[in-house]
Amino acid sequence: MQSVVEQGTRNRPASGGPNFALALGGGGARGLAHIHVIEVLDELGIRPTVVAGSSIGALMGAGLAAGMSGKDIHAHARAILGSRAEVASRLWRARPGNFSEMVEGGFRFGQFNAERIIRAFLPAAVPETFEQLPIPLRVTATDYFGHKLAVLDSGPLGQALAASAAIPAVFRPVERNGRMLIDGGIYNPVPFDLIEGQADILIAIDVVGAPADTGGKAPTSIELMFGASQLMMQSIIAMKLLQKHPDILIRPPVSRFRVLDFLKIDAILAETAGIREELKRAIDAAVERFEAV
Repeated sequence: MQSVVEQGTRNRPASGGPNFALALGGGGARGLAHIHVIEVLDELGIRPTVVAGSSIGALMGAGLAAGMSGKDIHAHARAILGSRAEVASRLWRARPGNFSEMVEGGFRFGQFNAERIIRAFLPAAVPETFEQLPIPLRVTATDYFGHKLAVLDSGPLGQALAASAAIPAVFRPVERNGRMLIDGGIYNPVPFDLIEGQADILIAIDVVGAPADTGGKAPTSIELMFGASQLMMQSIIAMKLLQKHPDILIRPPVSRFRVLDFLKIDAILAETAGIREELKRAIDAAVERFEAV
C-alpha cells in the first residue's frame, strides 16, 4: 500500500498537493543528524520550496539548496569526517596565508578564521552566491553590536555560512557589510519562523540538545560554557513555540554528543537513525491534514 506521501506528493498533479518548507537548526556536530532528514525527503520525492538554517543547519541547507541529494551530502560528510587525516589536511589548508593575516586583530586563543575553515570543508557544488542557488535559502547570524538577528539571503554565500557557524570562543566573528556577525543559533536556533507561511507544510529540525549527565563527574569549564548555550537556545525555542509552531517538529536524540564531535559521525548517524521513520510518519499525517481541509 502506498503511503499518503507517495499518493499525495510523488504522484500528484503538478498543481495539486502540498509543498514543503524546511528549517534546519544549529547544534554543531549534532547537526549531522540533518543528513537523515534530507535523505528521507529525497526518498519521498520532496524538494523544499524554501530552506532556512542556523549554523550547521545553514551548511546542510546550503547543500540541499544547491541541488545536492541527501546521498551526496552524506558521502561528502563521511569522506571528510570519517578520516582524521582528511580533517587535518583540510584544516592545514585553512591556515593563515601569511604572518600578517595570522596576527590580524591580535593573537587570540581559540578564534579560528571561520571563512577559511568553511571554504576548506564546503562541497564544490555549493556556489559562491545566494543568487546561484536553485532553492531560496535564508541563513541566520547574530549581529553582535547591533544586538539583533541578522537574516542573510543575498550576496556571498560562503561568508554568510561562516558567520552563521561562528561559535564564540571557537571562531572569530565575521565582518559583513559593516556588521560583526557571530553564531546564528544565539538568536534563532531553529529558524522556522523565517519561512512560516511560505509553503503548505513547514518542517523544523531541532538538534540543539541539552547538557547530558556526566555520571557524577564535574563538567569542565568548556563543557559548562557549551551546556549553558544549549540551555539558552532551548529557552529561546520554547518561547517561540508558545507563539508559533511548525507543522512538523523533529528532535533527534543528540544530547550525548558535544558540539565539536564531528569525528563521531558514525555514532551520531547511528544514534539518530530512528528519526527517519518518525519523519515519514509525521509527513504522512501532515499531508492527510492538508488534504482534509
